[in-house]
Amino acid sequence: MSPGGDKITRITIEPEKQSLLDHHTEKHFTAGEIVRDIIIGVSDGLTVPFALAAGLSGANASSSIILTAGIAEVAAGAISMGLGGYLAAKSEADHYAREVKREQEEIKTIPETEAAEVAEMLEHYGVEPHEYSPVVNALRKNPQAWVDFMMRFELGLEKPEPKRALQSAFTIAIAYVLGGFIPLFPYIFIPQAMDAVVASVVITLLALFIFGYGKRHFTGSRPFKSAFETAFIGAVASGAAFCLAKVVQL
Repeated sequence: MSPGGDKITRITIEPEKQSLLDHHTEKHFTAGEIVRDIIIGVSDGLTVPFALAAGLSGANASSSIILTAGIAEVAAGAISMGLGGYLAAKSEADHYAREVKREQEEIKTIPETEAAEVAEMLEHYGVEPHEYSPVVNALRKNPQAWVDFMMRFELGLEKPEPKRALQSAFTIAIAYVLGGFIPLFPYIFIPQAMDAVVASVVITLLALFIFGYGKRHFTGSRPFKSAFETAFIGAVASGAAFCLAKVVQL
């Protein structure tokens, strides 16, 4: 009993259930946003400089010119992609903050409507009225939990990490640089551009294949299909750039 005479209710877990929870460890992949940023950065970093180098090779530019242009493109692309990632993540955070403010206002001004929405959502999962009524009442007593519930189950929004915008910008930019230097690497050691482009094609297609395999390995099934698709897209991009350069040169 509390000093005021009110009974304190404590939530306890039976020893058997607690033992099961202690011995059960679920393994879920929780770095989805970071992997998404890496995929965006590496995929563009591999394909754009690759296509640029192939196009300049088709125009009979020297390896030094191709390397200079490629490095400039990688620098500009990393900044542009990083800024885009920052603005996208910042927009998501701003949108979440606006929706939180709106939900907070609604549970104050129209609590009955919001409670009806909670009941409707629980009914969608097959929960009966006599079962969800205590849940609705409990949420009404805890405004913060109520807002969190509405954000997740009504709007489908997860609270973003505070440093998400900077993290996204940095991850995408670094991934773009790492991917971008792979197709340019042969031009450092091979002075003849037409010879260097052959080595660049082999190295980049292999990198695209490995990247496509790894991407699907972390995010889904059928990694070999993803590997071939990624390599094919890169080959089409570089082939188109090379052919266009030849046509313009004529």
